[in-house]
Amino acid sequence: MCTYSTEKVALERSSGKTRDGWRAMSEATVYYDHPVHAPDAHTVNIDFLAPEQGPASRIAVELSLDSARELLAALQTTVERAAFH
Repeated sequence: MCTYSTEKVALERSSGKTRDGWRAMSEATVYYDHPVHAPDAHTVNIDFLAPEQGPASRIAVELSLDSARELLAALQTTVERAAFH
């Protein structure tokens, strides 16, 4: 079921690679909804955006719940390790 819960995050000093090369990314949107391409009925979707640069700056990711959990755990581990450097 769609939660229509959307989380927006402002990004600082972040970048992503689009079809046109590397671009600064200023926000991310995370939500659980129907995917466009992934084979699951619902996915955790992440859009990395630079709205001021237009639609071509968007990087979209659709993750199964299991993949989203694995990514979340990997991010947590990496961020915690980086805090010690």
